[in-house]
Amino acid sequence: MISVDSVTKRYGQSTILNNISAAFVEGTIYGLVGPNGCGKTTLMRCICGFTRPTGGRVTVDGKVIGKDCDFAPSTGIILETPGFLPHYSARRNLAILAGISGRASKERMDEVIRLVGLDPNDRKPVGKYSLGMRQRLGIAQAIMENPNTLILDEPFNGLDKDGVRDIHTLLKQQKAQGKTIILASHSAADIAQACDVVYELTDGSLSLVS
Repeated sequence: MISVDSVTKRYGQSTILNNISAAFVEGTIYGLVGPNGCGKTTLMRCICGFTRPTGGRVTVDGKVIGKDCDFAPSTGIILETPGFLPHYSARRNLAILAGISGRASKERMDEVIRLVGLDPNDRKPVGKYSLGMRQRLGIAQAIMENPNTLILDEPFNGLDKDGVRDIHTLLKQQKAQGKTIILASHSAADIAQACDVVYELTDGSLSLVS
């Protein structure tokens, strides 16, 4: 599903990713671990198409990013703290996003809001949400269009114990549907619980941990 071939990314004299290669197949959850600034988010951005590698290539679902398409096809993404229109409800925010692509019905929007533990009938504006609630809504947005691939940077950020449990359950459901899932987390416990395969990024190099 995803192939990273000899990917290097440099910013000036700094090499963030150094000749990285890996394959990520469907129906598997992959974890990325490593210290802050090690390149986890940069690698994810290269896979999504938001950052172009200095060298090498990324292929998603048979398409070379930056050549066959600008951005990874059929991919749900969380790369930073999810940003939504603060004066609108969760459902209204998702409706606006769904209106851009037209690939999610009203029923699907309600379904994913419930899947992440929120109430689709709640009129409270997102600006009054806690960080954990915004994170839940971000995950709902990522899965709303039923993508083949999920790229999730710190998906457990801001969640309480119940929220973490709910998202672990959701990830297992997505895996059972055959999706390719790559996630990064600072929590070794969450990575160990959620992931089938774990990679570590250190000094720009990727190594298999388990």
